[in-house]
Amino acid sequence: MRGETTMEVTHDPALNLAYVRFRSREATEAVRTLVFADDLNVDLTADGSVYGVEFLDAAKQMRFLDGGPLVLLHVESGRYVTLPFPEELP
Repeated sequence: MRGETTMEVTHDPALNLAYVRFRSREATEAVRTLVFADDLNVDLTADGSVYGVEFLDAAKQMRFLDGGPLVLLHVESGRYVTLPFPEELP
């Protein structure tokens, strides 16, 4: 997947942070962080595109952290994929 634009969700339970990245990791352009709330930041690229969203109190804001799955839904077709999260990560 190197060089492709992919979405990635990361979670650090020790810091209670989660990040949803919408752009390739190889993107080297600087981002500007907009603080929307005490526990929500949005990173924008120079052209105003969303690079990623940071959840500073992830356990409260992202419901999958309490044991539920992550559901990716394609609204137009109604198709979806359900991804279970392991109770403990290695």
